Amino acid sequence: MKYIEQGTREFRRANLALFFGAFVTYAILYCPQPLMPVFSHEFGVSPPVASLALSLTTAVLAVSMLVTGSVSEVWGRKPIMVVALFLSSVLVIGTACSPSFGVLLFWRVLQGLVLAGLPAIAMAYLSEEIHPHYLGLAIGMYISGNSIGGMAGRIIIGTVTDYFSWRLALVVVGVCGLAASFFFWRCLPPSRHFRPRRLRVQALVHSLWQHVRNRSLLRVYLTGFLLMGSFVTLFNYITYVLVAPPFNLSQTFVGWLFIIYLVGTFSSTWMGQLEARHHRRRVLWSGVAIMLAGALITLDGHLLIKLFGVAVFTFGFFGAHSIASSWVVLLATHDKAQASALYLFFYYLGSSIAGTLGGVFWTSFGWLGVIGMISLFLVGLFGITAGLADPGRQPAGPVASRLSPPAERSV
Repeated sequence: MKYIEQGTREFRRANLALFFGAFVTYAILYCPQPLMPVFSHEFGVSPPVASLALSLTTAVLAVSMLVTGSVSEVWGRKPIMVVALFLSSVLVIGTACSPSFGVLLFWRVLQGLVLAGLPAIAMAYLSEEIHPHYLGLAIGMYISGNSIGGMAGRIIIGTVTDYFSWRLALVVVGVCGLAASFFFWRCLPPSRHFRPRRLRVQALVHSLWQHVRNRSLLRVYLTGFLLMGSFVTLFNYITYVLVAPPFNLSQTFVGWLFIIYLVGTFSSTWMGQLEARHHRRRVLWSGVAIMLAGALITLDGHLLIKLFGVAVFTFGFFGAHSIASSWVVLLATHDKAQASALYLFFYYLGSSIAGTLGGVFWTSFGWLGVIGMISLFLVGLFGITAGLADPGRQPAGPVASRLSPPAERSV
């Protein structure tokens, strides 16, 4: 069967559907981030404890994706993604009714379990259905949905919280999620290259273990851990910097800060295109270097320069993440959904561990301590990825359509 190629109606439908799916997932996942100072004030919890509203969810999400990715090898890609999007939208509305911070965390744990349905499967779906020559572009466009969703969720939360309440803000996010989930269900083309298998737990565990033992894949997994750990840490605690003296910014401004994610929408697609012409490691290193420069710029005391540093950091992150994401499905020789799920397991584990660890550095050393931790993470990435090979690419055109499908390609 023919792969989906750029310029076709199916290519547009697939990318648009996954864009909206990513929008729902990341709007719900990250919407509590600008509320951390609000939670500290309303529930009387410290910054590291307040960060659990995000860190605990991403930790559960990371573990859940290992199971979801494996189950999708049996039940299929689209059905699980559709159910996950609808359920997560309903659960975020339930979170608005939380009478205490403990109950709020309970709702967030449930969301972590359900939200795994899309990110654990989306890249595997793309690798199976999209022509290999256009895979980097398709994944870049999918990740741009991540950035738009994460940005929109935070903006909605910050603005509605300022004018009404954080509870109503969560309801608004949930309703928007339901609408986007319906569009996803109607628009995403069905899987054509997916071949279901019987559920064999021992075989699935063995397959996961083979991915972890693959040294190249493990390096990419550690890359995701450090990238996401750095990114979430910066955005978790920049909110505390901005609402405190000398800036004293409003919750609305803090929410709109995340419009900076728009630069990530551009960089993820742009670097996805660059990897078709340059070695992936060079493009990845460029993204990491940009992140490091942006982090150091935020040490400046002037507000506009600090925000510029955040924008530079964000540009580098989304570009680097798009490269690492596409690298996984090209390195994996089997069970690509599992390989992608493992990448995201490390990715969100980095978010959970570093996101809360950053609170310790913030409490002890302030913003300089947070940037110091992030800088160590980013410098370490150059060493981790130094020996990674760049799998060969297939050419576009009629010949490529006769080659083996992505799931059967060797490295």
